[in-house]
Amino acid sequence: MKQLWIRNGLFVTMDDAAPVIKGHMVITEDRITYIGEQEPKDVSEQAEKMDGKGLVFLPGLVNTHGHAAMSLLRGFSDDQNLQVWLEQKMWPMEGRYVAADTRAGTALAIVEMLRTGTTTFVDMYDRMDEVAKVTEQSGIRGVLMRGAIGLCSEQEQKAKLEEAVAFALEWNGKANGRITTMLSPHAPYTCPPAFIEKFVQAAHDHSFALHTHMSESIREVEQNVQDYGVRPVEHLDRLGFFSRPALVAHAVHLTDEEITLLAERGVSVSHNPVSNLKLASGVARLPELLRAGVKVSLGTDSAASNNNLDLFQEITMAALLHKGISGDPTVIPASEALKLGTSLGAAAIWKSDEIGKLKTGMKADIAAIDIDQPHFYPMTDIVSHLVYAGSGRDVRHVWVDGRQVVKNGQCTTLDEEKIRREAQDSFDRLLNG
Repeated sequence: MKQLWIRNGLFVTMDDAAPVIKGHMVITEDRITYIGEQEPKDVSEQAEKMDGKGLVFLPGLVNTHGHAAMSLLRGFSDDQNLQVWLEQKMWPMEGRYVAADTRAGTALAIVEMLRTGTTTFVDMYDRMDEVAKVTEQSGIRGVLMRGAIGLCSEQEQKAKLEEAVAFALEWNGKANGRITTMLSPHAPYTCPPAFIEKFVQAAHDHSFALHTHMSESIREVEQNVQDYGVRPVEHLDRLGFFSRPALVAHAVHLTDEEITLLAERGVSVSHNPVSNLKLASGVARLPELLRAGVKVSLGTDSAASNNNLDLFQEITMAALLHKGISGDPTVIPASEALKLGTSLGAAAIWKSDEIGKLKTGMKADIAAIDIDQPHFYPMTDIVSHLVYAGSGRDVRHVWVDGRQVVKNGQCTTLDEEKIRREAQDSFDRLLNG
């Protein structure tokens, strides 16, 4: 029986019953079996012991929207609006991808996510077998799906749907349960209604949740009205998309009525503030979504539109941006912002019974932050410091499923030097055609 006893630690639990604990935590195999102020009883004599002095431990971060393989295109096209960036820059480069490129980009992204404290990520792309293989090797937890664009022939649409379903069935529950899967038509503006309906039916047939991009830009919303007579929320609702558990990315341009509908349907929203700002897509109505009871989480989107995968930056942005927009400094307090990246993120992907909190019985997905640094002093409010002063660069250790995947700032499961080299080689080949 593998056991780790962390002593003399400071634990930000995200559990309202005991938000901050100074004391001890025991990890047995893949789960937290004790957390409290007093020394634990019945710890194995063979248990590994770790001194938590100078560290704060919190649940691993949950990144609920991204495209890991696009990390190869970081910095390739900046300062463009969404449609130009996507149609003229991203899609032509992505059209040159081969399996090795998807694998190289995914590995680069996973290294970055793990080293900045993310232990669970949601990923929508193609060649997803490559993404799943790297996910399995790295030790990270992944919610994976084959994203499908339907701007093609019916024969190609059929092939994409079959590939998406086959991937979801093959990989769901793999890697000792760390990999789960969903189905994902890319977006209402890239998928004809009948194509979306086929994904909805497949989700019902095989009991999968659904994920898509929605209402990211004003142009997208206007185009939906022009093409189908209604805005994207009503459009997807009519197509039955929300009849399954559903996660939508962005949801920037929403009316009050749409927010109410999303809450009624139990739809989860991935708020991607940095990507939305960089592409000038707008600012999602986060306070209103939360007040309505919508399950909101945070995502980075891809490194091509962010340009990093540090979820701490999204947490900070969520806390600051909506203060400035609303004129209310109390609107998203630090504690709420941190929940968006941890416990609320877990709830948004229907995993709150296993991840998102440091609590007995939960999975041991944990990030340890080095707080023995000037920007964490004086020691006043640790949650405030994490949100307003900290970043992913402060992460020192990470565990997923009780396995240490980052130690002293370095991944233990992946060859970082090789990954950087292969990512550069892949980009050079893509750039030169």
